[in-house]
Amino acid sequence: MSRKTQVSDIDRSLYDFRYEEDANDFLESGISPEIIREISDEKGDPDWMRAFRLKSLEIYHRTPMVHWGASIDGLNLDNIVTYIRPKSRMNTNWDSVPEEIKSTFEKLGIPQAERESLAGVGAQYDSELVYHNVRAEVAQSGVIYTDLESAMHDERYAEIIRSHFMKLVPPEDHKFAALHGAVWSGGSFVYVPKNVHLEIPLQSYFRLNAKGAGQFEHTLIILEEGAYLHFIEGCSAPKYYEAGLHAGCVELYVGKNATLRYSTIENWSKNMYNLNTKRALVDEGGKIEWVSGSFGSHVSYLYPMSILNGRGASAEFTGITFAGEGQDLDTGAKIVHNAPDTSSYINTKSISKSGGKSTFRSAVTVNENAVGSKSSVNCESLMLDRISRSDTVPVIDAKTDQCDIGHEAKIGRISNEAIFYLMARGICEEEARAMIVRGFADNVSKELPLEYAVEMNNLIGLEMHGSVG
Repeated sequence: MSRKTQVSDIDRSLYDFRYEEDANDFLESGISPEIIREISDEKGDPDWMRAFRLKSLEIYHRTPMVHWGASIDGLNLDNIVTYIRPKSRMNTNWDSVPEEIKSTFEKLGIPQAERESLAGVGAQYDSELVYHNVRAEVAQSGVIYTDLESAMHDERYAEIIRSHFMKLVPPEDHKFAALHGAVWSGGSFVYVPKNVHLEIPLQSYFRLNAKGAGQFEHTLIILEEGAYLHFIEGCSAPKYYEAGLHAGCVELYVGKNATLRYSTIENWSKNMYNLNTKRALVDEGGKIEWVSGSFGSHVSYLYPMSILNGRGASAEFTGITFAGEGQDLDTGAKIVHNAPDTSSYINTKSISKSGGKSTFRSAVTVNENAVGSKSSVNCESLMLDRISRSDTVPVIDAKTDQCDIGHEAKIGRISNEAIFYLMARGICEEEARAMIVRGFADNVSKELPLEYAVEMNNLIGLEMHGSVG
């Protein structure tokens, strides 16, 4: 049996399978008032949302293109299809999902994960949710987990959606936030009542199948006082030879003494531009835990922000990126300390090989009233060859001297001495390198959901084949 020895030989069949789309389901590519109105008509938007979309479009056209990170010159927004009509209505019965869509998610393991270890699942295919379900006992506890658009049209939740939607990430934030506000589609709404602890995770999975399209889901999560939730988000797309775009938005509201753990694994194909925006607002004594794995896309801009708004609020960000050939992953985290005695911890690992580029950016702001606050930033980068690159761009803005802030960064290559040590004990050079990389990533991979930690270790093993020298 032949062994794979090059990155180009890696079997991405788990993600790269795809189905032919009906071109009649695609709206015209590009971004115009006519397209926005057509999206709004397709969805039966309430008047306020229709006006919001058109206002966001105006902001989009007058907002300059972003240029702070990796080059996105290869992304032509005039060629991106922003909406694809769904093949079926959103279902709560898996058997009612169209066969090819069901086959897609079966291959990705979503139904099995739901049966074995999840309290609820949402599955989005291209522009719309095709499946959403939650266990009966979870619903009976008062937890709301549904697609965002159904919630927006439900009189029980409509006002909650309207009062929270794009308040943390306003369209004025940057050009792709404005684009999202204009063309957003799909996504999940979660509400966890006071003191309800949901011990089993919820998961949403976003699959972009179409060629030359964008996905613009919106996730809105609200935790009331004393609540607990672990939410898992997975993303993937098959490989095409033209650009695709992901410009989703995540808004998280963490109440007093509540805890939200938000795990994301993004494994987009290498033709994707991943320009996502995520933000959390944390009240007194609340805690947000971000766990982020970025293994795919051609270019990524991803910097989850935590706004610590109440005394004793805290944030932890744990992230890992793996940039291979043709990838420029610009990632990191932002923390804003807005209240006394708040705390934050950022811990990231990045791995780059075969000319891949990893850039870590952190921005920690401690405002005048945030006395007694503490923040620690630690980032480590490992380059596996001499043609790869890793950069660290930290920003610290302390507006009070009554705070404690630390930053540590390490960038390096695999030590020849470490390789020699392992080889002297009978381990081949290739496996020695893979062991060092796995060890480097170990404390981050432990934070990933189990199936994704296994996937990451498998990825490292595959990527290391043929990398000797």
